[in-house]
Amino acid sequence: MTGWLDGKRALVVGAGSGIGRAVVDAFRAEGAKVAVLERDPGKCDALRRHCPDVPVVDGDAVSREANERAVAAAVDAFGGLDTLVNCVGIFDFYKGILDIDTNDLEPAFDEMFRTNVLSHLQSVKAALPALQAGTSSSIVLAESASSFYPGRGGVLYVASKFAVRGLVATLARELAPRIRVNGVAPGGTLNTDLRGLKSLGLQDVRLDDTPDREHDLAARTPLNVALTGHDHAWSFVFLASDRSRGITGDTVHPDGGFGL
Repeated sequence: MTGWLDGKRALVVGAGSGIGRAVVDAFRAEGAKVAVLERDPGKCDALRRHCPDVPVVDGDAVSREANERAVAAAVDAFGGLDTLVNCVGIFDFYKGILDIDTNDLEPAFDEMFRTNVLSHLQSVKAALPALQAGTSSSIVLAESASSFYPGRGGVLYVASKFAVRGLVATLARELAPRIRVNGVAPGGTLNTDLRGLKSLGLQDVRLDDTPDREHDLAARTPLNVALTGHDHAWSFVFLASDRSRGITGDTVHPDGGFGL
């Protein structure tokens, strides 16, 4: 039997932990060659130890320079690039407009949208020449249940994730027929390192440290499941594979039926 991604060459941005790290494992298990871009030096070191065959590039995904280095590393290692995945994100811990001080609003907006939106655009922009050179290329961006439903984040997070949903639709239309573009919109996820905005003093707060989080996640879904990054990673595998060759501009919802 062959893997779903045999012969595919992928770059995963934001691959040091959580969903991105799980995507690296799932892609490799399905036969893909994978390179990564990750900001955290400790996570980069861990990736190099555990995945010595994976080119690891240190850098911030909001920057043009880091994304271009990561694409170049993938192309140099594999001779080309077929798939781009971006899983970069930051959270606002449900801060509503009334919860954010007027003086904090502009820096918090800039931080949120640079991290959650600009990083995706920078990755796509850097990868486009390599993706356009292929014959079966795809982009998969990490959306969120918050890309569709208010209440699962604060005003800035939800707005940024709606923006990523807009990127998927716009890029899919613009880049067809050469490149497919789709999204994965997980519900709440266990075992991630998703943190808060530095501009709101939340940079050391982890969503996964919320008390009784596993029970709470399961209780809000019809399937009564609390999903991990490894559960979500298979949606990325499907959308990157040629088995989804007729799908673009769409979103997979591994959220336990939350939308019901």
